[in-house]
Parts: sequence; structure tokens; C-alpha cells
Amino acid sequence: MSAPIKFPFRPRGSQPREDTTPKRGLRRYLLELKESNKEFWLSGHALFKLLTLGCMVSALDYFESMRPHPVLILLICMEAAICIFFIFLNTLAINRYILFVFWPMADIFNSLFSCVFLGGGIYFAFKARRLLPKPYLTAMILMGAAAICCFIDMLLQFQHFRGLRLRKW
Repeated sequence: MSAPIKFPFRPRGSQPREDTTPKRGLRRYLLELKESNKEFWLSGHALFKLLTLGCMVSALDYFESMRPHPVLILLICMEAAICIFFIFLNTLAINRYILFVFWPMADIFNSLFSCVFLGGGIYFAFKARRLLPKPYLTAMILMGAAAICCFIDMLLQFQHFRGLRLRKW
């Protein structure tokens, strides 16, 4: 005779546990918020997004004291607004509800274009003035630091694609 099959211990009369995960409403959103933005904050994306934003705000402050070309102010404000958008998007888990956009790819393109635009802004700022006062030069260096942070953030985003495989038709 074979040995009897042992099942995990369950007291008599107890029912198996049901899934207690909330299915809808605010409780579900709070659970998703807690689970979804851990990767954003712990993997380094948030750090480099905040460093980029800090460098751009500081550069904007230095440029405002010098009256530079309005294109430089517009460029930095636009990039700062887009950076704030992606920080809010990842922090509040909004990307889970907008499924028709592949957000990691959008974030990679945003980082790439931010890096290129900030590099172009540095070139334009250098060509726009013959004399480079200290605040102006500091603002250009901060724009360069923001561009480098965007590039590092783009490299960090590629880790998302390591486990993905292409579908064969």
C-alpha cells in the first residue's frame, strides 16, 4: 500500500481564503500606486529626473538674471515642463490607465530629445554671445549637466527592455 497523500493543514470548518485585492475604486488605485512606483523611485530613474529638473531650474534662474535670448528661456521651460509631466506620470501611476501608449519607449524618446535639445541650446547660447559672464557660463554648464543626466536616464530605461522578446509572426 502507498502512503496517504498529506495536504497542508487547515482547521476543520474553515473555508479557503478568497482574493482580498480590491477590484475597483480608490482602494485599488492606492494599491496600484504603492506597487507601481517602487521601480521608478528605487531604480534610479527618479533620481536622474529630479537632477535634470534641478539643473534646468537653476539654469533658468541664472539665465533670468542676464536677459538672454528668449529661445533659451523657452527651451528650458519646455523641457522642465515635460520632465515634470513624466515625474507626475510615474509617481501617480497614471501610465497604468493609459494603455495605448508604450510609456517606457516614450520616456526613452523624451530623454533622447531632451539631451539633443539641451545640447543644441548650449550651442545656441554659445553662438548668441561673444562675452560669457559668469552667470551665463554657469547656466550653460548647468544645461550641459541636465543633458548628461537625460542621457544617463535614457541608458537606465534600456533595462526595461532586457527581458522582452520579439513576437514571431
